Amino acid sequence: MKALLLSEYKKLEVADLPRPVPGPEEVLVGVEACGICGSDVHGYDGTSGRRIPPIVMGHEAAGVVAEIGSGVSDFKVGDRVTFDSTVYCGACDYCRSGQVNLCDNRQVVGVSCGDYRRSGAFAEYVVVPQRILYRLPEELSFPEAAMLEAVSVALHAVAVSEFKGGETVLVIGAGMVGLLTLQAARAGGASRVMVADIDATRLKMAKEMGADEVLELSGAALVAEVMRLTAGKGVDVALEAVGRNETISAAIDCVRKGGTVTLIGNISPEVTLPLQKVVTRQIRLQGTAASSGEYPQAIELMTSGKIRVKPLISAVAPLDEGPRWFERLYAHEPNLMKVVLAPSEAAR
Repeated sequence: MKALLLSEYKKLEVADLPRPVPGPEEVLVGVEACGICGSDVHGYDGTSGRRIPPIVMGHEAAGVVAEIGSGVSDFKVGDRVTFDSTVYCGACDYCRSGQVNLCDNRQVVGVSCGDYRRSGAFAEYVVVPQRILYRLPEELSFPEAAMLEAVSVALHAVAVSEFKGGETVLVIGAGMVGLLTLQAARAGGASRVMVADIDATRLKMAKEMGADEVLELSGAALVAEVMRLTAGKGVDVALEAVGRNETISAAIDCVRKGGTVTLIGNISPEVTLPLQKVVTRQIRLQGTAASSGEYPQAIELMTSGKIRVKPLISAVAPLDEGPRWFERLYAHEPNLMKVVLAPSEAAR
């Protein structure tokens, strides 16, 4: 089969690899579309430490069941499917309690690190356990369905923030995850959503996606404007979708006493925490870890149009063009939001 192989850091090549064979309770998926995630771009140059070459990356995918292994009863050849990027064991305490994203034996499709190596979906075929598969409605195209993993991450961020309805929300970061989080917050019952970024083009898209206010500000200026817009109170929930010291600090400063700051972005491995401010203002800090069962909700919201992903897809390109698109994303080319690679010509 044809696959996009990271043979060494910053070197991607289209390789001919053996077609994988599904084992017991596994399914072979013919990949129709797979999105390039920011984590793949960080893996491309080795900075993440979680894409050790050689590896076929890619975990935001959708396709058609091509073959089933023994013991597979829930799916058949020809089914349109997507899958969770998290391969959970289903047996540990976290899995049994429904927190599959915290699985003790967790692996991620398209990741190779010191603990494991699992081939991904920048290829014509990929093998995954049937327990992480979900059927797709005909209304969702394969490139749109490749966005389901990112949508589920945004929905999980809102879920752990424990919305009750009527919240005033600030989303910091208008990248793809931030724009999906904006829509997830609205779907979760937020009455007012502000989005902050330093990129005017992305803020224009945030406005089109339903933001009440867009703030081309950062640091102290952002905090001052949020306080002005909330009559000095601060927002109920700040959803931080960047993961840098300065943006996390701003999120804490923008939230009201007793409010919630949910951390989604994780670019920096460590940040400085203003401990006394968090403690004395009784601010709740909540981290997120991928998704945990939000795929059915994501499929429903996307199918109904309550969450829109098509405007966020910058390009749908053949797998052969993968190296070129990675170079453009790595160079932080302006106006590129999400690039989807499609091994199948039909998906394009």
